[in-house]
Amino acid sequence: MKIPEILLVETVHQPGSLARVLMVIAEAGLAIEHLTALRRDQGRTLWEITLEMDEEADRSLFERIGALPTARFVGKSDRVFNRHRGGKIRMSASLPINTRQVLRDIYTPGVARVCLAIQKDPALARDYTAIARTVAVVTNGTAVLGLGNIGALAGLPVMEGKAALYAELVGINGVPILLNDTRPEPVVQSIMAIESSFGAIHLEDIAAPECFAIESLLQQRLKKPVLHDDQHGTAVVALAALINAARYAQHDLTTSTVGQIGLGAAGTGIVRLLRAAGVRRIIGTDRNPEAVARLTAIGGEGMTLESLMQSANIVIATTGVKNLIRPEWVRPGQVILALSNPDPEIEPLVAREHGAAFAADGKGINNLLAYPGLFKGALEANARAFTEGMLIAAAHAIAGQARDGELVPDPLDKGVHEAVTAAVRAAALRVP
Repeated sequence: MKIPEILLVETVHQPGSLARVLMVIAEAGLAIEHLTALRRDQGRTLWEITLEMDEEADRSLFERIGALPTARFVGKSDRVFNRHRGGKIRMSASLPINTRQVLRDIYTPGVARVCLAIQKDPALARDYTAIARTVAVVTNGTAVLGLGNIGALAGLPVMEGKAALYAELVGINGVPILLNDTRPEPVVQSIMAIESSFGAIHLEDIAAPECFAIESLLQQRLKKPVLHDDQHGTAVVALAALINAARYAQHDLTTSTVGQIGLGAAGTGIVRLLRAAGVRRIIGTDRNPEAVARLTAIGGEGMTLESLMQSANIVIATTGVKNLIRPEWVRPGQVILALSNPDPEIEPLVAREHGAAFAADGKGINNLLAYPGLFKGALEANARAFTEGMLIAAAHAIAGQARDGELVPDPLDKGVHEAVTAAVRAAALRVP
């Protein structure tokens, strides 16, 4: 698995000194993700160099940099940890509390009037509390990123990240909820015990097959939107990318043969949404026979990995297995989305070198494009559930925001999230 290594390197301020450092990095077979000059003082420059290195990569690189006559390896930066220090989110008041009158209105005694009004008419909570803009971001830590079952507490930085992005991109509150149970019914009961605080439930990093049961049970018992992002957020962004990729490669998406490699939470969600969007033939593969059985139950066909690569015009991979797709299996004109993070099943550049018309990985095709607008749109429409129509509307909105030649737009473009919100809200309001 690739992890970021952030190096601090000091170079003499003269021509070629930085270039020599970069050459050592290139000779180690590494690509630079980010390069920043932190400071320049007395003829020396301190650089912060971000690399993505496999855990097994040779760390003697650091010694080779330090051995250069015009450079010195200072150490590693704590930039990532520093940005997490103290957490990434906070609760803050939505109005100034700067007079005694305001205090009396928002707290005692004024708040009693609002409490009694909600007691008489619970629907008023949408207007006079934060419920209509608050989402529970719930995990039990059983499938965190590509790290696996690391536990709920270790998954908290991811949940805080989701909450921070909700606030930044669409202005709604995400509240991390950690559950220390892996069994579907206890997880569901725990969420049911606190659901009154939230307008919607965002399930995150919960492993298959338990995630299917947890989501289904909550959808049956709650009259508010519930969505497992690993399934449906991934599916929405994958569909958006495929809408554009099929257009660029001159494939008809509905009549193309789509191959899904990996039939866990993400893969199953993608298959379901593609079927709903009109894709007629979907083939799939997974080492788990139960996963393949789920595929056939929703109209797909199971087959071996090599057969899938030989048959599919469009290939999507969500296995978490680095370099699973051999370059020689790629056929000219294929569209390949290798979505596992942090290491894809095949590097996009390698896939394109072997004939793929378009190829992308999970760094570019990211759930962040979908879930903020999905949840804000559902909350604004006061939807009781997410529908396939809402998910498909989100995918088309994302696809429509991409610039020419791109599969998907910039996930930090707030205009994209406004477009997704509007599309999801409109689709929800069309539901009878």
